[in-house]
Amino acid sequence: MVDEHEYHSFFFPPSIRDHTQGMLSASVALVMYGDYECFQSAKAYRLIKAAQQELSPSFEEKDLCFIFRHFPQIQIYPHAQRAAEAAEAAAVQGQFWQMHEMLFTYQQTLENGYLVEYANRLKLNIPLFLQGLSKGAYVNRINTDIKSGQQSAVEAAPALFINRIRYRNFWSIEHLVKAIIAARNSNAPI
Repeated sequence: MVDEHEYHSFFFPPSIRDHTQGMLSASVALVMYGDYECFQSAKAYRLIKAAQQELSPSFEEKDLCFIFRHFPQIQIYPHAQRAAEAAEAAAVQGQFWQMHEMLFTYQQTLENGYLVEYANRLKLNIPLFLQGLSKGAYVNRINTDIKSGQQSAVEAAPALFINRIRYRNFWSIEHLVKAIIAARNSNAPI
């Protein structure tokens, strides 16, 4: 018999290898597995951003950490893998979140030429950016994210975990904010 709690749990805790907003030691960790070409992933990301903004008056940096992990669905989205690689190429130059935002904003145009245009807009070192992409330097990192998702029962993006438990409630700002607050309160010292 499968333990329902275990099935929905997440097996790779946040670490320094992750792309984070907030402190790794935060009382609430949101881990999203996403695909830059997937409309639902973009919608989930915007929802998480809205929840972060709504919670910002009462939550401090030590309260909430958001982590994004790649889960490109190449069988559905032909440009998802390359977009994830572009985000990693930007990360090497300290601009992961800026490229992340750009890719979700322009997810309908993720062909190679556009990726270079986005890198240009971010004033990245284009030869360095292209060198990493042409060598496949970020494929292993992306595959590690995919594997961690699969081992946590992620089959499709988007998938969200709140403090290692799969979020399966309604994808609305109200429900997400309530789930985050409940997670923080359950971690509060007694």
